[in-house]
Amino acid sequence: MADRDDFGATLTFDLSRPGRIGCVLPPLDVPEAPLPSSGLLRDDITLPELSQPDVVRYFTQLSQRNFSIDTGFYPLGSCSMKYNPRVNEVAARLPGLANVHPMQAQGTTQGALALMHGLQRLLAEITGLHEVSLAPDAGAHGELAGILIASAYHNSNGGPRRRVLVPDSAHGTNPATAAMAGFEVESIPSDAEGNLDFEALRVALDANGNSVAALMLTLPSTLGLFEPRIMQIADLLHDHGALLYGDGANMNAMLGRVKPGDLGFDVFHLNLHKTFSTPHGGGGPGAGPIAVTAALAPFLPAPHVRKDERSGCFSLETPERSIGRLGLFHGNFGVLVRAYAYILSLGADGLRGISEAAVLNANYVQTRLQNAYRLAFDRRCMHEVVISGSRQKAHGVKTLDIAKRLIDYGFHPPTIYFPLIVDEAMMIEPTESETKETLDAFCDAMLAIAKEAEETPELVREAPTTAPLRRLDEATAARKPVLRWKRESS
Repeated sequence: MADRDDFGATLTFDLSRPGRIGCVLPPLDVPEAPLPSSGLLRDDITLPELSQPDVVRYFTQLSQRNFSIDTGFYPLGSCSMKYNPRVNEVAARLPGLANVHPMQAQGTTQGALALMHGLQRLLAEITGLHEVSLAPDAGAHGELAGILIASAYHNSNGGPRRRVLVPDSAHGTNPATAAMAGFEVESIPSDAEGNLDFEALRVALDANGNSVAALMLTLPSTLGLFEPRIMQIADLLHDHGALLYGDGANMNAMLGRVKPGDLGFDVFHLNLHKTFSTPHGGGGPGAGPIAVTAALAPFLPAPHVRKDERSGCFSLETPERSIGRLGLFHGNFGVLVRAYAYILSLGADGLRGISEAAVLNANYVQTRLQNAYRLAFDRRCMHEVVISGSRQKAHGVKTLDIAKRLIDYGFHPPTIYFPLIVDEAMMIEPTESETKETLDAFCDAMLAIAKEAEETPELVREAPTTAPLRRLDEATAARKPVLRWKRESS
């Protein structure tokens, strides 16, 4: 095997040796048959030739270099990297759920449909909205569904509206979603307190109210702040015939305490893979259900699970004015199972406890770090805190350097350089899962790095020193990604 110091750059192709095999085929016990024509065969695949121990050791060593919520504190802001209870995995692997096929007759999948219907009703209760669709497969997918519903709603009520308002602190997917749906996007600034500038919103609506379809608002915001005038914002939008769309990426702060429907939201998406505990961070799978008011329910995507109250049977149906399908079949069913198990195991009191602990933990981190780092906004935060590395920048240490130095202390870096309106931003979300001891260890590391930035800034700028791979060329990787390995020509 390769030396462990080089292992991160070693590929299975480098370990390959001609003639080395990992399994032996049994003697042929069926009639011989000719191979397909040469046009269907390839002789340039050049798969690596390895023994079973080679393969097992290779991937085991790679896994030991991976970082996950199971190995350490993972404070990525706006990601809710919480502990994922293993009982949810047991539920998702039950044969009757794991082996169900989406093309089975609905009469043979009543248990799965009952679960989906139950989850729809639970999420409707949690959000305080009328109906829920489980069709979207991710948060941004839910955003797209919600905005398409808004478009269809306006088209059915007197004509199209072509503008969507987006706060300057929004997730980047918000304006991207609106643009993808064919809308013009207008940014609304934040005020000095980090809230949506209410007067700027009023001006935008007074000037173009008849053309505004919706405002896309994250609550709490990406600044980790609750919007104190949220109900006034909703009323102002509704007075102009516009809808209030809610980005629910930060719902972990409100579980059991606030229902978006009670605040005036018309459509609200949830990230089951964040708030409702499905392992995520590796690119999927996810689920982004959308909850809507009664007025928007006829436009929900298909398929939608309905229950016949007379027979008690469940079926997949297409709502009356549905925007159509968002993908094949019924979404990421395994994620739905995990979320259903998570909600039922916690109950109403447990969900409320999650939000209380998440907000408490974030405020504890804010209090411990506020003297060493500048707060983006000096007020009580919700589930995450946004700090700035601007003080450290004065010593030649950037936020990126601080993030890399955290790796040397054994912590995954937080989200950095977002929100974009905060200079040298660091977004820290501890979630409800972490103990005070873990939070103290993280804060101690952050305080130590702040001191290093003043006394030995070169140490921070050279970090990480303990990771297998140190500073990557991130700019080139983003602009010229190499997504497929090719053997170098000799």
